[in-house]
Amino acid sequence: MKKIVVAIGGNALNRPGELPTAEVMKVNLQSTMRYLADLVEDGYEVIITHGNGPQVGNLLVQQDIAKDAFPPFPIDVNDAMTQGSIGYLITQTLSNELNRRGVKNPVACVLTQIVVDRDDPGFQHPSKPVGPFYDEETGRKLSSEKGWSFVEDAGRGWRRVVPSPIPLDVVEIDSLRTLADAGVILVAAGGGGIPVVKTGDGIIEGVEAVIDKDRASALVASLLGANMFLILTAVDYAFLDFGKSNQKRLEKLSTTEAKTLMDAGQFAKGSMFPKIESAVAFAERTGKDAVITSLESVEEALTSGAGTRVYKG
Repeated sequence: MKKIVVAIGGNALNRPGELPTAEVMKVNLQSTMRYLADLVEDGYEVIITHGNGPQVGNLLVQQDIAKDAFPPFPIDVNDAMTQGSIGYLITQTLSNELNRRGVKNPVACVLTQIVVDRDDPGFQHPSKPVGPFYDEETGRKLSSEKGWSFVEDAGRGWRRVVPSPIPLDVVEIDSLRTLADAGVILVAAGGGGIPVVKTGDGIIEGVEAVIDKDRASALVASLLGANMFLILTAVDYAFLDFGKSNQKRLEKLSTTEAKTLMDAGQFAKGSMFPKIESAVAFAERTGKDAVITSLESVEEALTSGAGTRVYKG
């Protein structure tokens, strides 16, 4: 059986212009899970990861509004809350879809802690967009009033950014491996996992950050010995000169070529860059391929080579 880690993008939960409600997410996930149930029926051992950027950012906004009545939680606790709530919706919708098909594979969400370096420079330079989009004027106003950092996010608007350290290890990796080997379909490292550091005596402590879900997913895929790492996004391929009249889709990309294109600024920092970066990391660690494509093209990616395939070379 082939083991596949599938990182689902934010469009699997909320599409542009939709209200960020639990009901909307559930409806969208019902559609998404049909594609993933196909993989299970085809005999793949599936581990699902997901983002939480919009959801954790929205939660931070809610808590800021209510701060005079209830003290806000630190970001790592909010990471845990969104990992649990989104994981609940994914496991329920996938279980229901499999049940309709008569497929009995168990599904489980594992609350996952990801080890980072306390001295990671990402803590000094916030870069992970979270929460809603604002116009520039509103972003500057919120930055001045609340001390939040904002960036323009890939032409879509201004968003708050928070620290995003590099993931180094997975606390629950042995549990994940045992469950996967027992045939459990896993939902893990949701939202990039809960960022933690280890002290000299082995004590684990949470830190305030949001880890990029593609980076965390690549780490999980490597540690679990996945045969392939699938990064699902809103487009079928990564492109050169994306959005321009001369844009060109990338079908096969060596890790060396990918690094050159990243250094040349070809991929947007808030969208495609971390996906290419994570695909490179997985391919270099394992020698296996990573594929970037859309949810709708998953089957073609596995059977006929659709999507942008990143390989070691």
